[in-house]
Parts: sequence; structure tokens; C-alpha cells
Amino acid sequence: MAQSLKLTLKRPSLWGFTAPLTAAVSAAFGYIAGTSFGNPLTGIVAGAFIGGILAALMHPMAEKRMMARLGVIAIFFAAGLFATNLGGGIAAGLVGAVLSWFVFWIDTGDYRKGVPIYYTGGQTLWHNSFLFICGLIFFFLIAPLFPVMWLSFNAQDFFTFTPEMLAFDPEGYSLKHYRDFLTTDEWMQPLKNSLIIAPIATVISVSLGTLAAIGLSQSHVPGRQTIMAVLISPMIVPLIISATGMFFFYAPLGNWLELTLGLNKSFVGYVKVILAHAVLGVPFVIITVTATLVGFDRSLTRAAANMGANPVTTFFRVQMPLILPGVISGGLFAFITSFDEVVVVLFVGSAQQQTLPWQMFTGLREQISPTILAAATILVTISILLLTTVELLRRRSERLRGLSPS
Repeated sequence: MAQSLKLTLKRPSLWGFTAPLTAAVSAAFGYIAGTSFGNPLTGIVAGAFIGGILAALMHPMAEKRMMARLGVIAIFFAAGLFATNLGGGIAAGLVGAVLSWFVFWIDTGDYRKGVPIYYTGGQTLWHNSFLFICGLIFFFLIAPLFPVMWLSFNAQDFFTFTPEMLAFDPEGYSLKHYRDFLTTDEWMQPLKNSLIIAPIATVISVSLGTLAAIGLSQSHVPGRQTIMAVLISPMIVPLIISATGMFFFYAPLGNWLELTLGLNKSFVGYVKVILAHAVLGVPFVIITVTATLVGFDRSLTRAAANMGANPVTTFFRVQMPLILPGVISGGLFAFITSFDEVVVVLFVGSAQQQTLPWQMFTGLREQISPTILAAATILVTISILLLTTVELLRRRSERLRGLSPS
């Protein structure tokens, strides 16, 4: 009975399905390559021809796909290296890797994996097209980061790729821009300011945001929706409007602190920037903690109260350990917001509070230096590490709440 219910997918036709699709994808790569050489039409024709031949040659090698793919990558790499340089060889090798994967994905019917067996051809096409569109959007979101990170290793003081870089010549690469970033006060002082402002603003955001989220999670609080809308408004209102409002609010506050309390002007400047960044970070904490509280078992706090624990003890011994992943996630988002923010600090801060993004913005306006690219690369790396931590904490939170398998 089990054998009669087992369904096998018929292998697609080579010339009626696999070869035309491979030729179309290869023609797209050919158009890109042809455009770079000033002859896109020739690139399209050559790409389509290569794609069709590649599909025909790889069709009998479905059982040895890894060997076949390595062979295609090696051939494309050698062709690119011979026609241009090492950079062209690497680019051609990447194209060969994509095309060889696509051939087997189509030719072996892998494109139907993950698709319900009852889907029609049109539904299967839309399913895979949707995944492709999502991947394309993701690519266009992160693609601008790669040239910035690549150019940060430029041995010359240019914002463009030199022939040595494109040829992957070691002489075209250098770490001098990173040395400039790490050894000059022009960059280290803004970095120190960012490392002072962002952590303190994060602590304030986490403290206020967590308390607000816990309070708004109580059903008896009147006007919860209105209060929530007000608290997360800094995330919704355009940043330039928020920055203008903060300027008119914190300027008199700063004057009062200096004239009435006699506080140092530089210290007051740090206070204003920290409070402004804390306001920007509170919405992230509220949203993440509120999402964590959705799966929180209220009977635990009632049980703690029945055992004689006061509200403070209940919070730190019962509630906080369970919502900690959400609190840390919100704190990381608040830290990233403060560390990368430039508009508000331009309005509220002064030269003494110049942060790293402010220095980068000023450098782009006044003196074009590739050191900006090194600073941007460091910021991107920090953001990636923090967002990876957020994702790990999110998965841990789901496991603690029983929303995903361990």
C-alpha cells in the first residue's frame, strides 16, 4: 500500500525545459559581462549559447553533480583568468558556480522540493519566483555594503577601484586606512564619544522601556493603546522632525543646567545627547519586551506573591529571567540606534560630543578620505555582530516560551 502511494517526479525534458531556462539565466549573465566590455548584444547571444551547451553537457552527470560543478567552476575561472585577470577569473568562477547549481536544480526536479505535491505548474512557478524575488531584494539591500568594505583596503587614497585592486594584486591592498582610523585623534575621539554616549543611552532606554512595557502589559491600565502610540512615536516620526523638536526642548534645558546649577558646558552637552538618544531607543525596548511578555505566564507572579515575595523581588527573581532575552534584544537595538545616529546629535550636540557617524558625515562634506570607508566597515561589522546576537536571543526566547522546538 505504501509503495502504491509513493509518488515519483518525472525528470524534466532537457531541450524543452532545462536548456531553455539555463540559456535564459546565462544570457542575463552574458548581458552583464557584455555591457562591461561595451557589447551587450554579443554577451546575450554568447551567454545563451553557453547556457544551452552547459545544460546538455551536465544532463548525464546528475549522479556526479559535485564533480561536475567543480569542473564547471574551474573552467569558468580559467576562462575569466585568461580573458582578463585574477579578478575576472574569480567573477567568472562565481558565475559558473551559480549556473552549475541552477542546471542541476532544474534538471533533477529539485525546484519542486518544499512545494506541495498538489501544486500546479503555475503555482510552483510562483512559489519559486517569490523566493527568487525575496532573495533579489535581500541582495540589493546588502550589495552596497560590499564595495564599501572592499574599497576600505585600497592602497591608494581613492574612492574608486584601482586596476591593481580589480586584478587582486597584493600591491593594490593595504591596511593603512585602518591604521589611520586607530592611531589618530581625529577618529579616536569621536569613537570614544560614541562608546560613552551609546552605552549610557542604552541603559536609560532599557530601564525606562522595560518598565513601560511591563506597565502597559497590564490589562487594567487605562488608555494603554494611546500611551503605547506616544511612546513608540520617535520610531514613526521622521527623524529630522524629532531632531528639531529635541533642539528646541534641550537648548533651554541645557542653559538652565549651566546657569542655575553651574554644571560644565561639555558635561551638559553629553547629558543632552544621551537623553536624546535614550528617547530614540525606548521604542525598540518597548516593542521587544512587549512581544516577550505575550507568552509570559502571569500565574508565576501570582504564585510568587502568594509565597510572600514583594513586587521588586518578584520582578528580579521570577519575571526578569524569563523576559531577559527580549530586554537584551531591545537594548542591542537601542545601542545600534545610538551608535549609528547622526541627525539628532548634529542638532543637540556640540563639537565636544562629536560621535563617529558625525565625523564620517563631516569627512564626506569637507575632506574625502578612504578612512571613512574603514570606519564604515567597522560599524557594519559591529552591527552584524549585534544583530546576530539579537537573532540568537530571539531563538532562545522562543525556546523558553515553548514556541519552537529545542
